[in-house]
Amino acid sequence: MNFKSTDVGKASVNMAISSRAEEERLIKEYKSKGMIATAVDIGGDLIASIPKIIERAIVSSKRCGLIEESHIHEGAVVGATREAIMQVGDKAHGFSVGGKIGIARSGEHISVCIFLSIGLLHLDEVAIGLGHRSIPIIK
Repeated sequence: MNFKSTDVGKASVNMAISSRAEEERLIKEYKSKGMIATAVDIGGDLIASIPKIIERAIVSSKRCGLIEESHIHEGAVVGATREAIMQVGDKAHGFSVGGKIGIARSGEHISVCIFLSIGLLHLDEVAIGLGHRSIPIIK
């Protein structure tokens, strides 16, 4: 199937907002259609956790075959993850967060979504950020 960047973006959002049971089903569903997807949990102080968030996105992407071990592919994941973090950063700066990273790829399109619950006393704020990059097709 020939997916557009918007399709891959939607898939990464679905992965980020899914429960663990839904995540497994979505991974299989996307794979049957020719898209690779993965997700990983994140949490802690957002600013202090940025290096760990980026690392988890790279490791998860490599582990499921979403990217190759090359600086071009890793750089695309870093860039898209950083973009997603920047979109939620103002809301979450200085707060404890918990959430999930959803990552999807089809062809040259890769998208990273960060879905966060931001702790504010007994109230929780919700934020979502999305980044997209284009990378060479895996052969």
